[in-house]
Amino acid sequence: MKEKSIELLNRAVADELTAVHQYMYFHFHCDDQGYDLLASLFRRTAIEEMMHIEKLAERILFLKGEVEMKASKDVTKIHDVKNMLEMAAELETSSANDYNNWANECSKNADSVSKTLFEQLVQDEERHFDQFDTEMDNMKKYGDNYLALQSIERSKNIAAGRQTE
Repeated sequence: MKEKSIELLNRAVADELTAVHQYMYFHFHCDDQGYDLLASLFRRTAIEEMMHIEKLAERILFLKGEVEMKASKDVTKIHDVKNMLEMAAELETSSANDYNNWANECSKNADSVSKTLFEQLVQDEERHFDQFDTEMDNMKKYGDNYLALQSIERSKNIAAGRQTE
């Protein structure tokens, strides 16, 4: 029972580490391009994913398991914002699907605490998906103007002596 939960929890740690690395990579590139809103979104999401890792690790340790700190994938080098958002939405959808399945698996193994943890993670992943989906919709509606407005806003803040993120 607990071995299967530990295995699933560690798979989740690996996926969350992948998300943290990918989102920080996107954050750096959006920030470099002057897209403060998107840079901030990727940064905040990465921090939330780090908090997921912490919760998962605490559960693994409670079950007397070893926390495996290995990302499931390497960072994909993407500089185009539309492609970043599409990949982020895919990561969130995949995680939500996996966590739903893993919650059911934990339930079958009479591990209600791990089941509940996975269910809570599904809610966060769906919220992240919604945020990325909203940004993709904004890009469709406003096109390149959407990114230009973010870059102009940064320039205005810098010129006014306000700190940007």
